[in-house]
Amino acid sequence: MIPYGRQDITRSDIDAVVEVLQSDFLTQGPVVPRFEQAVADYCGSNHGVAVNSATSALHIACRALGLGEGDWLWTTPITFVASANCGLYCGAQVDFVDIDPQTYNLCPKKLTKKLEQAKQEDRLPKVLVAVHLCGQPCDMQAIHALSRHYGFRVIEDASHAIGGKYRGEPIGYGRYSDVTIFSFHPVKIITTGEGGMAVTNDADLAEIMARLRSHGITRDSARMTHEPDGPWYYQQIDLGYNYRMTDMQAALGLSQLQRLDEYVARRNELAKRYDGELAGLPVVTPWQHPDSESGWHLYVIRLQLDKTKQSRRAVFESLRDQGIGVNIHYIPVHTQPWYRAMGFEPGAYPQAERYYAEAISLPMFPTMNEAQQDQVVAALEEVLIK
Repeated sequence: MIPYGRQDITRSDIDAVVEVLQSDFLTQGPVVPRFEQAVADYCGSNHGVAVNSATSALHIACRALGLGEGDWLWTTPITFVASANCGLYCGAQVDFVDIDPQTYNLCPKKLTKKLEQAKQEDRLPKVLVAVHLCGQPCDMQAIHALSRHYGFRVIEDASHAIGGKYRGEPIGYGRYSDVTIFSFHPVKIITTGEGGMAVTNDADLAEIMARLRSHGITRDSARMTHEPDGPWYYQQIDLGYNYRMTDMQAALGLSQLQRLDEYVARRNELAKRYDGELAGLPVVTPWQHPDSESGWHLYVIRLQLDKTKQSRRAVFESLRDQGIGVNIHYIPVHTQPWYRAMGFEPGAYPQAERYYAEAISLPMFPTMNEAQQDQVVAALEEVLIK
């Protein structure tokens, strides 16, 4: 089976983790801060807060921005459920903005229209989660302008996008958002096993997120409500969580980070080759905005079902039967049972639902070779044409 994604673990990665295993600290040691600083430096951001998953990073980012009961979080329906669930964790209400049919990201035009209506109804969002689907950044300049006009905060869910660029700046630079979130799951661009990080230019937000990831506890006497009893003293000043990243994970991340540019370059090579090899087949290949450089976490094609005379399911199952580990990213969040129970109905976001009916993610990972890619293309041609 050729998987849709696969981590690349090298000898240097293993050695980095073993070094931590042989050290005095497996967690809450010096390696996590080093990893945080390295990622922040790579992005040109001021602060990094490492956690045990991107979902945790989304949650504490929402908390740090003050999202709570009575507030609204908006995001795209074409994403993993975590991009919306983080709002529910905070007691907020969640709504969605339909996608752009070219980029598959949240559509700024539809966002503008929805904001105009929400202002009249006094239900503007407090937080917008802009998801960089497949690694291609959203139109952040337009989203930022709207955030300034309507007064909402912006989180970039860049779980797919570390190593990419927007308008010549690294994703995570933070010019157009309050916080950017990265994922280090094994199928992502670099991995820590499980793990995530929030990067920000706001020192106050970074401090709050760092406190929330570790039970809401502080050892800073300036933050305490009364004088400490001694040098051992700490106070819980918020209801936080145990979202910490281990030093073992951070060591793996630091080692992987050294190859990030190499990985992204290889993913771009594979994407360009797919574009050429798939020309002439009844599929729509991914469109890339000239203002952005994708991290290419995923390569998603859309089937031209009117030309294939087959269902998406039949194509999917045929490819799987031939050893091609295709996948689907994503089932629209508003169609999930939990969200259906909240009142969302099919048909509410037509572009998202049309995308879902046609989308298939083809294998894409940096160690993929041309023979494997040829096998994927041949299998797809077999099922669609021959």
